[in-house]
Amino acid sequence: MMNQILFSGVIGLFLTLVGTPLLIKLLARKGYGQFIRDDGPREHLSKRGTPTMGGIAFIFATVAAYFLSKVITGKPPTFSGLLVLGLMVGMGLVGFLDDYIKIVKRRSLGLRAKAKMAGQLIVGIAFAVLALMFPDARGNSPASTKLSFITDFGWSIGPVLFVIWALFMILAMSNGVNLTDGLDGLATGASVLVFGAYTFIGVWQYQESCANAQTLTNPAACYEVRDPLDLAVVASALMGACLGFLWWNTSPAKIFMGDTGSLALGGVLTGLAILSRTELLVAIMGGLFVLITMSVVIQVGSFRLTGKRVFRMAPLQHHFELKGWSEVLVVVRFWIIQGICVIVGLGLFYAGWAAEK
Repeated sequence: MMNQILFSGVIGLFLTLVGTPLLIKLLARKGYGQFIRDDGPREHLSKRGTPTMGGIAFIFATVAAYFLSKVITGKPPTFSGLLVLGLMVGMGLVGFLDDYIKIVKRRSLGLRAKAKMAGQLIVGIAFAVLALMFPDARGNSPASTKLSFITDFGWSIGPVLFVIWALFMILAMSNGVNLTDGLDGLATGASVLVFGAYTFIGVWQYQESCANAQTLTNPAACYEVRDPLDLAVVASALMGACLGFLWWNTSPAKIFMGDTGSLALGGVLTGLAILSRTELLVAIMGGLFVLITMSVVIQVGSFRLTGKRVFRMAPLQHHFELKGWSEVLVVVRFWIIQGICVIVGLGLFYAGWAAEK
């Protein structure tokens, strides 16, 4: 069954390596180029006109890799896998509409704020509601109404509060990835690291599933996750697809993911966290996205309260650019920060399991 994970990752990688340049040519021919702010770092002005909406490439590659891995191995899709992919596609569609209006309609702000929020809410609510339905033979639905860190803990918060909590997570992480996507390859490379971690988590949860409690050496530390192996298949497909896209997205970028990609990545990352019962852990493993989001919150809050700015420019990556760091230097160092966050997150995940032994 582990072959599914290998196949999905390799297929996702191949499809974006081969398919992204075709998308670049198509977008360039149609003139779908990136809008660059005049008040940003001057070095970014040279990027104006670079094809955007590149998220189409890895969204398509991820979905195709998932289903092709099922065809090759003869294994049926699971509801958890379909649900996470649906969240990614839905959020990607909202981002696509935003990008399309910015580029084709020449409206720099894209979708109206209320329309963009409405789209995210519709997709998020549909995901949250469906995630509490369709229990398996053990009575486990894809999501749980309990909060989770490395597993569920505490008491149930009920379906209504769960939907609100899921919406908060989806909006926060989607906008976090969106804010991170300001330098060539930054958000893509950081996402590769997190999806790699979730591939490992899915495999580990599958091996230590409560469904196999009778054969486990430590049944007390098992995981009540409905479809952990299929979540690993999705995460592997995402890792491969993002890695292939990074080949073309790294500095100097030939294509940008746009809101199409950033909203999709933030959404699917949240979906993986919710369905794998690691909701609070994702804030650590996706630490770079949280850090960059907080820099914006601090900047806006400080300016409104005191009239002073904490950073030269927010999000945080642009602050260091204005301090004289090269774009590549910022990206690589931020990747290192993201790598440390992933290592810490995986360490906590394993420590939680070991503590139950």
